[in-house]
Amino acid sequence: MNLYHVDLHIHTVLSPCAELDMGAPEIIARCRDEGIDMIAITDHNSARNTEALSRASAGSGVAIINGLEVQSSEDIHIICLMPDGETAGVFEEWIVERLPCIRNIPDKFGTQLVIDENNIITGESGILLVQGIDATADEIVDRARAFGGISILAHIDRPVYSYVAVLGMIPKDLEVDAVELSANLSEKEALQWLNETGGRPVIRSSDAHRIPDISIERTTPVLLKKPSFDELGLALKGIHGRRVLWPWGQDQT
Repeated sequence: MNLYHVDLHIHTVLSPCAELDMGAPEIIARCRDEGIDMIAITDHNSARNTEALSRASAGSGVAIINGLEVQSSEDIHIICLMPDGETAGVFEEWIVERLPCIRNIPDKFGTQLVIDENNIITGESGILLVQGIDATADEIVDRARAFGGISILAHIDRPVYSYVAVLGMIPKDLEVDAVELSANLSEKEALQWLNETGGRPVIRSSDAHRIPDISIERTTPVLLKKPSFDELGLALKGIHGRRVLWPWGQDQT
């Protein structure tokens, strides 16, 4: 097995809360500079910029996972990773059908730009993406699994938009593949959250909205044969020698 550094929570200019420097070439260049091997593009309730990042990453050595950060009806954020771009698109259709028809106000919330691999603007989302869809957190996790995807409870340590803050203890029977802790936690603070994870793998991600947010110090080390969606799925299950390592410097045991 080989050691890889992965960041499974990165936004682009499609997310209204992201800075305009979060373009495709810029993200890939930053990952190369930082030595990050694999990233997931997880814009709010949309996967429309994942293709641009996949194309921009060609020949870079940075592997791309197609993802979305879905906001539930309870205002819980869930990272949903899909096996390929086509599946991500179909999953997004399910989300859009449940997204309230509230128009984005760019001057208030920020722009929501669809780009190509060279940052040419090819479209703009008119519907506000940062809002809860008409589906519960449990329903989103179930639907992601039905699509062959991976679901991760985002930043469970935060006082807003987290499963723990909204609903309390994570049920043992919730079929979520991992939980995420915020990158700015110290190791001592992160260890204090282990009781909330239910024994699930813990990841650390940048949740990057600005290029400087992307850093190898905000990644999760994983043992894989190669950086890919399928290998990540095996690591989250601890199968055949693949595994997720404790992001703060010691093995998860």
